[in-house]
Amino acid sequence: MTCIAFIGLGNMGGGMAANLVKNGYVVRAFDLSDVALAKAVEAGAQRAASVADAVSGADAVVTMLPAGKHVDAVYSDAVFGAAAPGTLFLDCSTIDVATARKVIAAAVERGFEMVDAPVSGGIAAANGGTLTFMVGGTDAAFAKAQPILSAMGKAVIHAGDAGNGQAAKICNNMLLGASMVATCETFAMAQKLGLDPQTFYDISSVSSGQCWSMTSYCPLPGVGPQSPADNGYQGGFAVALMLKDLKLATEAAQQANAAVPMGQAAEALYQMLANKGEGGKDFSSMIELLK
Repeated sequence: MTCIAFIGLGNMGGGMAANLVKNGYVVRAFDLSDVALAKAVEAGAQRAASVADAVSGADAVVTMLPAGKHVDAVYSDAVFGAAAPGTLFLDCSTIDVATARKVIAAAVERGFEMVDAPVSGGIAAANGGTLTFMVGGTDAAFAKAQPILSAMGKAVIHAGDAGNGQAAKICNNMLLGASMVATCETFAMAQKLGLDPQTFYDISSVSSGQCWSMTSYCPLPGVGPQSPADNGYQGGFAVALMLKDLKLATEAAQQANAAVPMGQAAEALYQMLANKGEGGKDFSSMIELLK
């Protein structure tokens, strides 16, 4: 049976590791949090004492870590030295494009194949095995990674060369963050102009203003399909995580000399929301700031 080392068992990684187990993989898991590691063991994973212990003898390594500095350190300090020749590396973290390309280049230099494969879908999709993976890497590395990623998601899309998975993720989330701001300010204005929110939804959802942020994730409770707005903006995709992705996007834009005025404006607004202590709420809570 294929053995996978899984490093990073937070809100997303825990569910992803559990789905690998459900799909017949042997999973050796490690996390600095004993609580997270215990949950992975309850889901059927094997407990590893360290990153190196998890990686030693594994066929593949999946990492789900907070930031680029953590990914760089884990691979440089532990994974590269402990992995057997031929081990496949899959980094599913959302990090900056430059670090993703640096770590993959270091892996290739040592004779390994590696992909960057950030995810879209949130905690519910991680638990349900319905994530979307945006994958950067060679055709050969993607072909090897695809079955493993498919065990954790509903869509696995090859975005191109190393780092392009990260590029796709941050571009997508910049669009999402900006469109949610526009959706929130529009609903807030409609109410102040005397429009009933449901009536405005019924009109705009079948008109040219229709967008995912409105029809699938409406920021007002009781309007449209069930969303975090119906639960006091709990769950979903946290403001702090959206802000992280927007910062990565504007950083990448500066490096690529790309003009992103809407992305920058969205970042500033989510920073304001986070500064008010709302970083743990769903990002659609932006409407509370704009009201």
